[in-house]
Amino acid sequence: MASALPRTFRKMIVTKLTQNFKEATSFQTVPMLKPGPKDLLVKNRFVGINASDINFTAGRYDPTAKPPFDIGFEGVGEVVGVGTDVDKFEHGQGVAYMTNGAFAEYVLVPASIATPIPAAKAEYVPFLVSGRTADISLEEFGKLKSGETVLVTAAAGGTGQFAVQLAKAAGCHVIGTCSTQSKVDFLKSIGCDRPINYTTENLAEILMQEYPGGIDVVYESIGGSTFETCIKSLGFKGRLIVIGYISGYESDKGFVTSVINTLPQRLLSKSASVSGFLLFHYTHRYAESFKRLVSMSETGKLKAFVDNGKNNPSGQFVGVESVVDAVKYLYSKKSEGKIVVELNPDDSSKL
Repeated sequence: MASALPRTFRKMIVTKLTQNFKEATSFQTVPMLKPGPKDLLVKNRFVGINASDINFTAGRYDPTAKPPFDIGFEGVGEVVGVGTDVDKFEHGQGVAYMTNGAFAEYVLVPASIATPIPAAKAEYVPFLVSGRTADISLEEFGKLKSGETVLVTAAAGGTGQFAVQLAKAAGCHVIGTCSTQSKVDFLKSIGCDRPINYTTENLAEILMQEYPGGIDVVYESIGGSTFETCIKSLGFKGRLIVIGYISGYESDKGFVTSVINTLPQRLLSKSASVSGFLLFHYTHRYAESFKRLVSMSETGKLKAFVDNGKNNPSGQFVGVESVVDAVKYLYSKKSEGKIVVELNPDDSSKL
């Protein structure tokens, strides 16, 4: 028998448009939700943190959005309410989902976009946004071939960890950038051939000296000077995939680089290409990608690392209020793997 639901719950909302996440958000206690005919009411157990969360609070994804509005892209939880027209889900079932408003203790999810999972565990969160981004973008634009050289920036992050492993699985030589020795060790543990700690090594010089023939595929999420270095390092018919520009997210200026004026010339001389990738344009690929990633994980071909604040001075992220600290932690460059916040903790599922 399903346990009684509380009358109210806590959630995060955006009350001000700014890239300063803490200033942009606040918390509300709201009445419990009731699922519509085709909805599921999900009790959130774990939610994922993404660098682009602050793009959402800044209004960059939907310039027409006016506060207040919900925030949070992805979560894993258990079904505690089922709409009258839903017959494929039942109470207590674990589900993974991507929908706006995940930063809440409870959330309504259309049954059509919910993915059943064996249990509501944190290990499924990395596959939703981060894993799918790496998987689909590398397939669509990377066109990886065995023996090619692949450069992954922010390689120890939530999505970088997947890009490294998927490129290795395709038979490629993989270079990964990171900011600490601990992350160098982490990258080596997941198969990265040449981790580069850019705080102690010069990325441009390393690429020029060790890879004079150029890079075949770049999986780029930093922007700014790193983007410029990656463009210069592209080889003949090189492909650069832009999945983000985190160096500009906290600035009101956004993407800034001096190489743009010469980009056509640089690409033309190498028959190279630059492609932008936004996961939300590929909803038709979600189900197959998630299934593929989970299958690879279950067979030991892929590892999904979760960071619940292991290097955070204040400890683990528990409760919806800790989302603010988790976003700050992401930008501190201390995280390794996918940052996950635990909501509604109990003894049946642990990180």
